[in-house]
Amino acid sequence: MNMNEEAPVRGLVVSLSRDVWMVSVDGTVFPAELSGRLRHSAAGGKDYPAVGDLVQLDRTDGDAGHGQILGIEPRKSAFVRRAAGTGHEIQVVAANIDTVFLCMSLNRDYNLRRLERYLAVAWDSGALPVVILTKADLAGDTGEKLEEVASVAPGVEVILTSSLEGLGIGELERYLQPGKTVAFLGSSGVGKSTLINTLMGSRVLETGDVREDGRGRHTTTRRELLFLPGGARVIDTPGMRELGLESADTEKAFEEISLLAGQCRFRDCTHTGEPGCAVLAAVEDGLFSRSRLDSYLKLRREAGYEGKNSRQIEKEKTDAMFAEFGSRKNARDYMKGRNRRRGGSGEEE
Repeated sequence: MNMNEEAPVRGLVVSLSRDVWMVSVDGTVFPAELSGRLRHSAAGGKDYPAVGDLVQLDRTDGDAGHGQILGIEPRKSAFVRRAAGTGHEIQVVAANIDTVFLCMSLNRDYNLRRLERYLAVAWDSGALPVVILTKADLAGDTGEKLEEVASVAPGVEVILTSSLEGLGIGELERYLQPGKTVAFLGSSGVGKSTLINTLMGSRVLETGDVREDGRGRHTTTRRELLFLPGGARVIDTPGMRELGLESADTEKAFEEISLLAGQCRFRDCTHTGEPGCAVLAAVEDGLFSRSRLDSYLKLRREAGYEGKNSRQIEKEKTDAMFAEFGSRKNARDYMKGRNRRRGGSGEEE
């Protein structure tokens, strides 16, 4: 049957590898390519379909099972980064996610400064971040590391897991309710695919053995959305060599510093040596470390927020969303929905 004359259908992007998008329509998965118009109008990677996107498409060759993506529906959330390489292309790693599982192993991958970077991007995505500490069976005493992670993740739940021992799986499942989407993000070899296999109840993703140096072997080569037996969706992603900042929510990720910044003598305080700086005073009093403050200042510089207060930063984000969503009302609705999700239990109201 020729479907060229039919109206566009709605599909869900379930995997992406190079320039091949796999799209699901009513349970049927088939490859699709971008229409010439969409490819021409897209400003870059941020405007291309991502795993988790809802798209409008034309089944240009219904019998052969191919399609053409005509457009992307507005996203309720998106984890965005600047990719590695000289071009620093903007990439949407996952779209329309409710929760971001930020996975960090407790062996050689353990890095608090990297975790702060992931949290800043995750809070900016519009989804709820949760820190997943993997490979607890290789870590010995985990109490000290749990305290360290909690100190750099204010307002974020931290879950200790071990796929080998089944530790923490029940806590993960609380976020995996029917209709919800969770993205697993983190470095290569931290055990994301192994955790997903455990949740799936079968080995649907390839995993690698731990190397002699204690690191996991990288196995995921594409972004892929999977349907759990209970009705939730999970997105597996390749490990990232680096997480370049396109936008970040440093105010939320470094909440204790942001709150103190409002008490500084000078409104434009840079927290680097001005008199009456409440932030530097807190470092002297041991409320948080100098390395945490340095990380905060570094990420603000990278995100282009240096010298700007939270109101100015929020205005920039709203203006960007206004341009993306087509109207200021749509952008305001998005911001309201994001704030409601942050204030709740992780489920949308």
